[in-house]
Amino acid sequence: MPEEATLNVEASRRMDGQYSEPGCATMSDVLSNKAEGTVRNYPVSPDRAWSTAMTVLHWEGAETIEEHREDGYMLTTVGANLVSAGSVVGVWVEPAGKGNSKVTIVTKRKMQTNLATGLTESTFHTRFAQAVEIVKSGKKLPMEAP
Repeated sequence: MPEEATLNVEASRRMDGQYSEPGCATMSDVLSNKAEGTVRNYPVSPDRAWSTAMTVLHWEGAETIEEHREDGYMLTTVGANLVSAGSVVGVWVEPAGKGNSKVTIVTKRKMQTNLATGLTESTFHTRFAQAVEIVKSGKKLPMEAP
């Protein structure tokens, strides 16, 4: 391999050892940007918040959700379609006093050149609040988005 090509490959290697194309977001980008995420507090236990977050992500098109419950976060991808390559998403659930939870979400477009994202942080919180109201009314959360 020519020396010039070797330098270009090394330049695209990230600190975490992953390779990525310029302008492409990875799960590591989501994890390192938690402080920039959108935070809301909800009047539900962390266990209920965890299961609600999982449901909301499924409603919004997530298929596989990588759970890191012991560390308080989950990762997934959402929304690849004709308009967007989708988004990488991280959700953190933390206790916030008795019976309350702090929920943080970070979304990053997979391709920075995409104009649309598969899921916005505000849409996630809107759907999460909707799910909390459904549960508070005594109903079970539906498998499909209401």
